[in-house]
Order: sequence, then structure tokens, then C-alpha cells
Amino acid sequence: MSGGDNMESATERPVIAATRTTKRRGPRLSRADRTPLGLWFWEIDRVLLLLVSILVAVGLVAVAAASPVAAQKLSTSTASLDPLYYFYRQLMWVIVGVPVMLMVSMLPKPQARRFAIYGTIAFLVLLFLVPLVGTSVNGAQRWIGSGAFRLQPSEFLKPFFAVALAWVLSLRLHDQSLPVVPLALALTGVIALLLMGQPDLGQTVIFVATWLVLVMVAGLSMRILAGLAGAGVVGLVLAYFFYPVAQQRINIWLFAEGDSFQVDKAHATLTAGGLIGTGPGAGLAKFQLPEAHTDYIFSVIGEEFGMIACIAIAVLYLAIIVRVLVRLLDEEDSFLILAVAGLIAQFGGQAVINMAVNTQIFPSKGMTLPFISYGGSSFIALSIGMGLLLSLTRRNPYAARVSMTRNWNKK
Repeated sequence: MSGGDNMESATERPVIAATRTTKRRGPRLSRADRTPLGLWFWEIDRVLLLLVSILVAVGLVAVAAASPVAAQKLSTSTASLDPLYYFYRQLMWVIVGVPVMLMVSMLPKPQARRFAIYGTIAFLVLLFLVPLVGTSVNGAQRWIGSGAFRLQPSEFLKPFFAVALAWVLSLRLHDQSLPVVPLALALTGVIALLLMGQPDLGQTVIFVATWLVLVMVAGLSMRILAGLAGAGVVGLVLAYFFYPVAQQRINIWLFAEGDSFQVDKAHATLTAGGLIGTGPGAGLAKFQLPEAHTDYIFSVIGEEFGMIACIAIAVLYLAIIVRVLVRLLDEEDSFLILAVAGLIAQFGGQAVINMAVNTQIFPSKGMTLPFISYGGSSFIALSIGMGLLLSLTRRNPYAARVSMTRNWNKK
């Protein structure tokens, strides 16, 4: 064999090896892939998706820690539940909810908007039906159906409402004569009245806060905003004197009057673990909590995993909010800005309220911690909301580079 033959063989061997390696790797999504899955993979905010996935994983660990408390209280003298009963049920909701989130995130922006508008109409109708055919749990009539088929219309309405309201308010930027602000106010007022009748003060606060954030982002004048702020103060005073639920919560919070058992036990449980916690499954104070697996799961985390874990969870929520807001910095579509702002305001506001209640900063409101608290309606609704958020924040990376190049050439 000649030297030339040796050189040719040496050149061919790496090529053959590379070919074999490529075959072993299997098909990969490339930037040239124009299938729906390929477009989704390159346009989705993968950092945001990762942060949400971590939050879901944390939630499963937290529900596993709180599950024995709820299972013990539901057990009877003749039958006892598995200590991890609620963990297994939450795992089922995760298995259902995560694919729902991914499927919604694959919707193109126009379809996501239509989906939200139709969802608003459907669940608004169900909200009207709650006083007529609703199911009562712990003295509150908020659900429709029973057992595994029970759902809470207000939970599902929240994300749809934020996007639909954003679409209504975005019309004002194209035609100033349209009475979209009074229409948005009327819609929010009707929903608030229905929720207060259930009663559900926490959800009422979230809907009103979402409306307020959206009208501020829509660019209303300071005079109108000042008037709205004054109306809000008047409404709060009226609620205190004429809405017993609000009066009871405010009295407990500000004046330490009435039954403060829940918030006192939540605070005691939260601080029982110190900085590093008692360890998974070693908490004892959590067994005195009334709703350890839902409203007060943040306190369970504090006892078993410590204040450091609580701070880490708060930072995780903050990272999600900041990540979404950063994606809005170069956005020019008014509808997308409003819709994403409304969705992230709902998500962040719910997290802040729950953590503030557990630390006795806010009065008790019966608010779950997003993606961490146990709950079927809550988890599926949050999955839909995050799916809409992921859909509306999708960006074509190639288009972004072309736009940056054109802007640089203009300079």
C-alpha cells in the first residue's frame, strides 16, 4: 500500500466515524425545521419553561410534605387514607396539566387570543350558574359538580379574563372613541359581585388588581387613575361596613379581633423550622394547620425545609416575573404587552398574596400558591395561564436578528 493510499484512508476514517456518530444520535430539531414542533422549540422561551418546571417539581415535594396532615384529618375511625394520598392526586394533576400547558403554548398568537375570548365567555356563563347549581365546601359555594368532576369556574376564568380584557383595552389604542374602559370596568364589576356572593374575597382582589394593572399599562391619564384610586378607597370602606367577610378579615389583621387561629398557626409553623428546617417529614407543627396542603403549604415548607427554602421559592417566583418582563422590552404589539402584563400580574400577585398571608403581612384570603399548592382546578387553570403566557411570548430568533441588523445598518 502506497503512502497516498495511507493518506486517503486516514482522511476517510474520520468521515466514516462522524457519519456513524450522527446516525447513532438520531433526528434532531434544527433551525431549518418548519414543522409546528420545530417552530415551537426554537420560538418558545426555554428559560421560562425551565423555571416553571422547577416550580412544579418543588410543588410535588411540598405536597408530599403536607399530604399526611390532610390525609389524617380526612381519615375516619373505620378507614384511614394513605399518608401520601394527596401527593398521588397532585401527581395525577401534574401529568394532566403539564401537557395542557405545552399544547396551549403551541398555539399561534391569533389562535391563543381567540381561545382566551371563547374561554372567557364559557367560564363567565359557568360563574353565573354557581349560585344556582354550585356545590358548597366549607361554607363557600364556589364549585360546580362533585367529586373528581368538581371544578371552580373562577380559577379557569382568571387567565382567560386577563387576555380577553387586554384585547378589549388594546382596541382603544386604535380608536380612542371606543368606550372600552367603561366596558372593561363593567365586566370586572359583574365578576367581582359574583365572587363576593360566593364568598371569595381573594379571587375578587385578583380580578380587580388585574383590571387595574391593565388600565394602567393601557395608558390612562393620571386624572382618571387618581379617580380610580379614590373609588378603590371608598369601595374598601364600604366593604368593611357592609361585607361581613371583609370586615372579619380586616379586624383579625389590623385589630387582632376575632378568630385568628389560622394565621397564628401558619406563622408558628413557618418559623418552627428555623433557617434549615426540621427535615422532610419531620415537621410536627404542620399537623395543627387547617389547610396545610393548600392555603398554608408555604408554612409547611418553612417548617420542614427552612426559611432558606422559602426565600429560594420567593426568588424563583421573582425570576419568572423578571424573565417575562424582559421579554416585553422590545415588544411593540399593544395587545401582547397588555395580555402578558395581565397574566404575569395575576401569577405574581397570587404568589405574593399567599406568601404574605403565611407571614401575617396580609389578612387570610384563601389563596393557593401557584403550582405548589394542591388542587386540580387551580393547577389546570394555572397550566392554561402559563401556556398562554408561553404562547404570547414566543419569538422568532431569526427575525429578531434580522431586525437588529437592520436597526444597526440604519445607524
